[in-house]
Amino acid sequence: MEASFRPVSFLFLAFLFLPNFLFFCTGLSELRCVDTEQHALLNFKQDLIDPSNRLSSWTTHGDCCLWEGVVCHNLTGHVYELHLRSFPIYEPDERYEAYQRSQFGGKLNPSLADLKHLKYFDLSYNNFNSTAIPSFLGLMKSLTYLNLSNAGFVGLIPHQLGNLSNLRFLNLESSRTYGLYVNNLEWLSGLPLLQHLDMSYVNLSKASDWVQLTNTLPSLLDLWLSVCQLRPFIPLTPTVNFSSFLTLDLVSLDLSYNHFQGPIPVDLQNMTSLSHLDLSWNNFNSSIPNWLYSFSRLEFLNLGGNNLQGTISSAIGNLTSAVSIRIDLRSNRLNQEVSKILEILSRLYRLETLELNHARLSGHLTDVLGQFKKLVHLSLWNNSISGPLPVSLSNLSSWTYLDFSYNQFNGTIPQCFGQLSKLETLFIDSNRLKGVVSEFHFSNLTSLRVLYASGNQLTLKASQNWIPPFQIEYLSLQSWNLGPKFPPWLCSQRHLRLLDISDTRISDVVPPPFWNLSSQFYHLNLSHNLFHGEIPKSPVILSASAIDLSSNNFKGPLPCISSNVYMLDLSNNSFSRSISHFFCFKVNEPKMIAHLHLEKNLLSGIIPDCLMNWNNLEVLNLRSNNFSGSIPASMGSLTYLKSLHLYNNKFSGKLPSSLKNCEMLVIIDVAENRFTGNIPLWIGHRCTSLMILSLRSNYFHGHIPKELCALTSLQILDLSHNELSGSIPRCVKNFSAMATNNISNDHLNSYNKSYYGGIPLESALLVIKGNILEYSTILQLVKSLDFSKNNLSGEIPKEVTSLQGLQSLNLSYNFLIGSIPENIGTMRSLESIDFSLNQLSGQIPSSMSSLTFLNHLNLSNNNLTGKIPLSTQLQSLNPSSYVGNKLCGPPLTVNCTTNGVKPNNENISSKETGGLEVDWFYVSMALGFVVGFWSVCGPLLLNRQWGIMYFQFLDHMWYKLKGVVSF
Repeated sequence: MEASFRPVSFLFLAFLFLPNFLFFCTGLSELRCVDTEQHALLNFKQDLIDPSNRLSSWTTHGDCCLWEGVVCHNLTGHVYELHLRSFPIYEPDERYEAYQRSQFGGKLNPSLADLKHLKYFDLSYNNFNSTAIPSFLGLMKSLTYLNLSNAGFVGLIPHQLGNLSNLRFLNLESSRTYGLYVNNLEWLSGLPLLQHLDMSYVNLSKASDWVQLTNTLPSLLDLWLSVCQLRPFIPLTPTVNFSSFLTLDLVSLDLSYNHFQGPIPVDLQNMTSLSHLDLSWNNFNSSIPNWLYSFSRLEFLNLGGNNLQGTISSAIGNLTSAVSIRIDLRSNRLNQEVSKILEILSRLYRLETLELNHARLSGHLTDVLGQFKKLVHLSLWNNSISGPLPVSLSNLSSWTYLDFSYNQFNGTIPQCFGQLSKLETLFIDSNRLKGVVSEFHFSNLTSLRVLYASGNQLTLKASQNWIPPFQIEYLSLQSWNLGPKFPPWLCSQRHLRLLDISDTRISDVVPPPFWNLSSQFYHLNLSHNLFHGEIPKSPVILSASAIDLSSNNFKGPLPCISSNVYMLDLSNNSFSRSISHFFCFKVNEPKMIAHLHLEKNLLSGIIPDCLMNWNNLEVLNLRSNNFSGSIPASMGSLTYLKSLHLYNNKFSGKLPSSLKNCEMLVIIDVAENRFTGNIPLWIGHRCTSLMILSLRSNYFHGHIPKELCALTSLQILDLSHNELSGSIPRCVKNFSAMATNNISNDHLNSYNKSYYGGIPLESALLVIKGNILEYSTILQLVKSLDFSKNNLSGEIPKEVTSLQGLQSLNLSYNFLIGSIPENIGTMRSLESIDFSLNQLSGQIPSSMSSLTFLNHLNLSNNNLTGKIPLSTQLQSLNPSSYVGNKLCGPPLTVNCTTNGVKPNNENISSKETGGLEVDWFYVSMALGFVVGFWSVCGPLLLNRQWGIMYFQFLDHMWYKLKGVVSF
């Protein structure tokens, strides 16, 4: 029986392995993919959007094993891997546009579930246009690798992913902050083989069980939960703590950019297998625990962006495996010598990257840096290190990255820096460096790609024919002395992406070869120089993402710009002529520009009705030009507009009703124009985020609409110099932003100078304290109300006094009557009050003496009476503040007890005297006349001899005077 079984078994095995035998005999060229899987892939392709036709090889009659991105199994022919990743470019240039075109979109077809043998699936860095991750992916149980990171998916992560029990690698990093979210992480318990989990930027705020559930993954080695809104380590209940992580044998742990606070949790100290630990950008506020220095396997440590305190212990020298250390310390108490810290760290012989930023290190750099044999990346940004840059740095030829910015280094740059042939990045900006930099400083910097050296007082002296040994990409020399001629060597830099040579004393024409390079920039800053001449016309089209040519002497017409420009600042130049060609250039092509600054030029004409495709504009600043005509209706298509500056032009007509579509407006400044009509009601109805409204010096008439009172965010309201009538609405009390001292944290605060775009600060011209002042850096702090120079009547409503955050109040040049509100003293923030040239009566309220910040007051030319209240502020003001009234007391010279002025406490009403008022001045005058008459004439009438002698004396004096006159 045994003998008869063997032939049968042999035949069975031969039959079983015959396909494989035939496969090897016929060769690999015979391998074809399975028909059902090819059909599944074609269905999948139908629902994809493929702008660049990457899947052109996916055809009906082809072999899917030869298709782009498809990998089949060598033996079975089953689809084994799908590589459909796009490769991102983050810089806004033609490469970035090519990347965008290469991204897949559309949706995922359920036919993918028919790929039963698929183990590897990568869809990362695509754009699935805010669709959800499909739940059918949970059916693909053969998957061991799934990468959906940065693919544009949003919404709830399906719990069906927990069915993929063979997964080793799962990356769900979101391309949008919190675009993906979970309600819980219970589904993770179904992934026992998972080794790598990345859910960065996924909203995990509802996953209170994240610690316990990740602890159920026994094979987990790498955990990345950066920017996940994770709750703090220290919970409300003692049953949940980080110690449950200790059963994991983690190698990498990334919990950066979350909401952890308090001390670094002690439960981490037993995770001795860690080689990568990133706790950066949380709110840890303790000292660095000493147990952290005992992690002998730790290669990467990042504690940056926290509020750590204390000092760096010498025990940090125990991290002998460390290759990269990044620590930010923000304690005001730290004041360690940089040389001592570096002496300790020099023991870490493997160290390649060291960042001690924002650590308040002091002292001088010494030759200790020469002991870091493998260090290639050193950052000491934002400390208090002083002294010269050490010459010994040049001895370490391996340097690739140096950041000494925002310190107090002085002296000049050593020439030996020019020998750092591998140096790629150098930040020395914002120090106190002085002196001359020559060609020799760059003699061997062949690898230099990034140089930020702005904010120093350095002078570059190079020959006219100098060609640098590098091809730099990012160059910032702001505040250097490069002039007066344009540096010709810049035209040799064919890879420049960012150039900032603002405020460098150049007085020259920009050479044409430089304009020809402009298409390669994404950031160009030539501002605050004396460049002159015209910007040449086509084919030159400014195309950098951010362009700042402000504060020069450029003239001629505005240049045409690419549709990809994001920020353009041409302000404070001499550009002239119409701007129709500018706004109407490629009129049907959508424009990306968000910030447009053309103020302080000589531009004229009308604004053409070509703004339909400029609807990404957030800031439109046309201030101080010669524009005329009405505002085009197409301005209403700027639905993202936040700031509209039309100040000081010759615009006329009414504000178009189409502007009501611009509901995001925060600033409307149309002062100093010729606008007419009533103040539009839609401003109050639609522009509910408005913080600045300036209609000053126009021809608006009618009443102040009560609808404006709905603008609760309003901080500055200027309706002065118009023809408004009626009373001040009592609903001004609804201006709640004026009623508090809280600082706005909104749009006015958001346009600071930035590293990327150099976006100008928001600014506004305001009349405060009798002067026109421009506010920019502190604009968000200003709160002002100005209704002056109108035809307003009635009383000052007492509701005005509820605006207790107000700093300036101007109601002058109107026809207001009644008294000053009695409780005006509660407006403690007031610095300027102007009620002059009205018909106010009564006394100055005594509460005004409580206005301790008041330094400008004008109550002149009213009908005020009585004594000026006593206070340090009121008596220190100019007397002209009170003239044209019936007031007395300091600072006036009018004494309240003389010259007929009645002090406040001595007024006696007719009611108190029975209706009879006695004027004692006239009584005393009559009494004096009677006494004087009888004192002189009485004796002459009573004694006749005295009378004769008196008249003889007068007669004698008459003849003597007559003789003198005749002579």
